[in-house]
Amino acid sequence: MQLYHHPYSMDSQKVRIALEEEGVDYTSFHANPLTGKNMDTFFFRINISGKLPVFQNGAHRICDTIDIIQYIHRIALLSSRLDHQEDTSDEVIELMWKIQKWDPRLFTLSHVPTKYRNFVAKFLRRVAIARMADAPDLASAYHTKLREAYETEDRLRNEREVTQNEEQLTCLLDEMENILNQTEYLSGQEFGMADYVFVPVLARIALLNLEEVYIANREKVAEYWKAVQKRPSYKVVIGKYFRGWRKYQTLFKTVCFLIIRSAFRKY
Repeated sequence: MQLYHHPYSMDSQKVRIALEEEGVDYTSFHANPLTGKNMDTFFFRINISGKLPVFQNGAHRICDTIDIIQYIHRIALLSSRLDHQEDTSDEVIELMWKIQKWDPRLFTLSHVPTKYRNFVAKFLRRVAIARMADAPDLASAYHTKLREAYETEDRLRNEREVTQNEEQLTCLLDEMENILNQTEYLSGQEFGMADYVFVPVLARIALLNLEEVYIANREKVAEYWKAVQKRPSYKVVIGKYFRGWRKYQTLFKTVCFLIIRSAFRKY
């Protein structure tokens, strides 16, 4: 089984937490979205949208995050050789989709300084144009990526849309607070699939130094956040790259790559 992913990708984090928690072995392939590696022609032929993650098991390929997590869960159940009559409830699946519906990309970019955001956006547009020349048969797909990039910039300039995105996050966190008032985890008394999807949301908030705004003022969410950071899966998937000083090391490598490539116009 193969997973194409990157630590910067929240959806990749969700899937990797699922893999670690369910104990499913896989081969890891990195495709850094900030350096445009997810737009390499090799990856585009795997997933024409260029989005991460992509999970492949033989000839079976899945690109949707929730579908991948459910597939991993089924593999784990089969591998356990136990007769599990009780599967994940409809309420948990519905909660997973509710969390997934919130757009973390808009939230993240709106909290990145404009000059840095524009620098990366300009680099990625040039990567798309360069790949278009390398693979004319994929030109329409790269045109779509360019259009998406310009649409994202328009959305970021729309203060109302940015505010609505933040309000959606606030409502989502309030709902999670209510659930955690009743159960230890979002999936029930055991850490499960809804938790796989929610933990990266909290990790992204922490990465942007917004814990005081969104987490600390919610008692149960704050307790939950402290607890999940101790889990081995969190340490492997997120903590290894973004906890404490490590986040600067992770970002420094990417920044150096972008500066050097931009200087030499190597896209």
